[in-house]
Amino acid sequence: MSARPEGAPVWADAMFPDLEAAKGFYTELFGWTYDEGSAEFGNYTQARTPDGKRVAALVPQMPGAEGVHPAWNLYLATADIESVAERIRDAGGSLMMDPMQVASFGTMVTAQDPAGVVFSVWQPDTHEGFEKVNEPGAFCWAEVNTRNAARTDSFFPAVFNYDVHKMADEQMDFNVWNLAGEPAMGRLQMTDDFPAEVPSHINVYFVVEDCDAAVDTVQRLGGQLYFGPMDSPFGRFATVGDPQGAAFSVIDVSAAKGEMPDIG
Repeated sequence: MSARPEGAPVWADAMFPDLEAAKGFYTELFGWTYDEGSAEFGNYTQARTPDGKRVAALVPQMPGAEGVHPAWNLYLATADIESVAERIRDAGGSLMMDPMQVASFGTMVTAQDPAGVVFSVWQPDTHEGFEKVNEPGAFCWAEVNTRNAARTDSFFPAVFNYDVHKMADEQMDFNVWNLAGEPAMGRLQMTDDFPAEVPSHINVYFVVEDCDAAVDTVQRLGGQLYFGPMDSPFGRFATVGDPQGAAFSVIDVSAAKGEMPDIG
């Protein structure tokens, strides 16, 4: 796949106390198969769709991470990670680690915005990220759900030069961040509809062929339904949690209903 623009979603992974249980859950939900993890890289386990395309990774919990709540982590693309790290600090964010070379695969850094949103940045080398998007079992969208929109809005566009467009909707405070004229991510101001214990975070969306069937699978396997299913002009979607607590959304993009909102 061609190089992604600066700030575009490029990869996603999640860390679990029970890696084998997570693998079983996502295999049944998305049909994923897995590369064999290597001890050299902490048994980092890449997931593939049935046609062999790389779409995400599952990670065993690292020593010292006991008690860390499982969560999906989104990586944003860059061609210069040192420059991005400097911009993160200049914009009021914090680095949770120094930039780290990962063998010949690329270089990463994990950071937090001033509202507490955790994300990573990836400078690809041999590992260019997603090999498939916008199809069943693969990533398609992400939204920054923030407790403090003003802080998040002052941070991300300064770091990644997003072109910000506000959605005309009195029911929610939602922005779309464009890159090269195309939507890259969304930003949602969290409301009281979110439980008080849920922090600012990035909500990752995966495509499914049938949203309701996917929700049924999640619940049958011990996961939770947090929101939906709901129809939208972008597809029928729901937000769920896997049995270990990692939240994400599923969307059937073929089931879009309603008029597209005005995004100025």
